[in-house]
Amino acid sequence: MRLHRILPICLLLLMAAFSAQAQQELFAPQVIVNDKAITRFEVGQRALFLRLLRAPGDVEAEAVTRLVEDRLRLEAGERLDLSVSDEALLAGMEEFAGRAQLSVEEFLKAIAQGGVEPETFRDFVRAGLIWRDVVRTRFGDRVAITEADIDRALALTSQRGAVRLLLSELILPATPDVAAESEALALRLSASLRGEADFAAAARQYSVAPTRDQGGRIDWVPLANLPPQIGPVLLALEPGQVSPPFPVPNAIALFLLRAVEQVQDLPASAVSVDYAQFLIAGGRSAEALAEAAAVRARVDQCNDLYAVAKGLPPEQLQRDVLSMDQVPGDIALELAKLDEGESSVALVRGNALVFLMLCKRELVAEAPPSRDSVRTQLINQQLSGMAEHYLAELMAEATIVAP
Repeated sequence: MRLHRILPICLLLLMAAFSAQAQQELFAPQVIVNDKAITRFEVGQRALFLRLLRAPGDVEAEAVTRLVEDRLRLEAGERLDLSVSDEALLAGMEEFAGRAQLSVEEFLKAIAQGGVEPETFRDFVRAGLIWRDVVRTRFGDRVAITEADIDRALALTSQRGAVRLLLSELILPATPDVAAESEALALRLSASLRGEADFAAAARQYSVAPTRDQGGRIDWVPLANLPPQIGPVLLALEPGQVSPPFPVPNAIALFLLRAVEQVQDLPASAVSVDYAQFLIAGGRSAEALAEAAAVRARVDQCNDLYAVAKGLPPEQLQRDVLSMDQVPGDIALELAKLDEGESSVALVRGNALVFLMLCKRELVAEAPPSRDSVRTQLINQQLSGMAEHYLAELMAEATIVAP
């Protein structure tokens, strides 16, 4: 065979070998959860998907965390012999796409432009639907909402803008590696702490919040500013009492009620917040905190952050306008302490420090909710707390390795 014929064949063979090796590496395990592999391809796809959804922080690390959680959710569903029908999966996809005012076809086309495969979206929705059924199956019969609970919630709705609370806080970390220990400690502290002196000593010893140095004390907080799942419980406490633990993203919160004050009467209302998150690499390092101080010196209002973020990746600055029941719990707790134009650096996302700034807070009048809608909301709140604790247990018990 002539040389000019041999060379193209050799090149084709080499290209095929390289392609096969690349494919093998792409689908190699990056993390193994209870003997089930999460491939590099899956991690890359979820990271692209999170970036399209404008998720803050290190999206690669967040992709791994969420895929691990999804594996555990699916395993829990398998143990209960749960599955998702094609019709239910399509309905779930339609509901998620509808949040962006898109059809499923339009949503799939939009994410495809960002390199996300349709199966990545389907797997994401399927895991969420399975988990919803797991939670309802395991905990549905444990939730008991009384008529008195509904009366109290309706009364709270009518007076949210008319009450403010004087609180102390104690925040425990609840990342997967310490979730079980923190949950046990939170339950013990909630049951044993009595009065402000005990609570302050515990806050100085255990809390990871910036308020630990003042024994967890925070200033007056309007009830309307607090996350809706927390307000009713705090309002039911007597001054000097400690709340049960509240799960929030990567943390568990305890509160001591120091005082309650009735202020001016306002109509039935809901709270809308406009807030910005500017991400600074480095977590809580001295360099990141110094950069945050420099940012604080440059900005008087949220619009000033656009100049700070000029030329940076767009995901580094995120601004949202949401009702309080839509704001993530950890962010809502920080916003509750802020006035317009004030900022906080108490939160971290992945390896990024969050410079959180409150742009505007508004009370928006709305019709009182029906008793059925209040009952549903209270049930969902209880189930959500149970679900977070159960996922933390699954994470603590799982065998998770990186090959």
